[in-house]
Amino acid sequence: MKAVILAAGKGTRMKDLTQELPKPMLRVHGRPILEHILEGLLAAGIREVCLITGWRAEVIEAHFGDGSRFGAQLCYARQTVQDGTGKAPEYAREFVGDSDFLLTYGDILVKPETYQRMLARWQEGEFGALLTVTEGQDVTQGGLNFFDDQFCLTRLVEKPSPAQLEELRATGWLPAGQPSWYNAGIYLFRTSLFEFTARLQKSPRGEYELTDALSALVAAKQRVAGLKIEGRWVDVRDPEVLATLQA
Repeated sequence: MKAVILAAGKGTRMKDLTQELPKPMLRVHGRPILEHILEGLLAAGIREVCLITGWRAEVIEAHFGDGSRFGAQLCYARQTVQDGTGKAPEYAREFVGDSDFLLTYGDILVKPETYQRMLARWQEGEFGALLTVTEGQDVTQGGLNFFDDQFCLTRLVEKPSPAQLEELRATGWLPAGQPSWYNAGIYLFRTSLFEFTARLQKSPRGEYELTDALSALVAAKQRVAGLKIEGRWVDVRDPEVLATLQA
């Protein structure tokens, strides 16, 4: 198993904090967010990692180098065009080779054991992908996911509007009292993912969406396992969230 970390974005919601630093290099308890992620991957036995860099890429590359001082084997790929998360994994295609791989955004913090739980779930069946989810989030800001009785993905609605949510409730997709599963931004994939990212069309907001590739996997009858995040899950999306992590 290898890992790919998407760390190319500027993080415009961080305002002045990311003028000189890419968002994944902002510090939490004295260390960059990326170090916390790498620590968790290493604890799960994943040592080969590719960082997809873009904004202030040299800051990340200078800090981590080849990864040897962390006990990892790191390489880098530059995402020169910021056109969405759907195409970003393709920059790591050569690195991935024939290996299954974990994919995470570079601003998502979870307990280190989360990655180990993902690998254990991966071994439970023949899956084309694995998607992590969490509860209690505003699903209009991310992906809303639906699962069958084996907790495999059946449908994904990206950033549903309030009107769409009402329709989903009215048609029985969102029963009262049932959790709304929010996309937690950490995945496992087989190399078959690249067949689907290659065919992506831009979404209405003008970007290639990774969630569209997931929907295509489901449509192609590939099983996409779900896994609920246990314990901490933080999307370090803005200065207010970052400030709460320093306490």
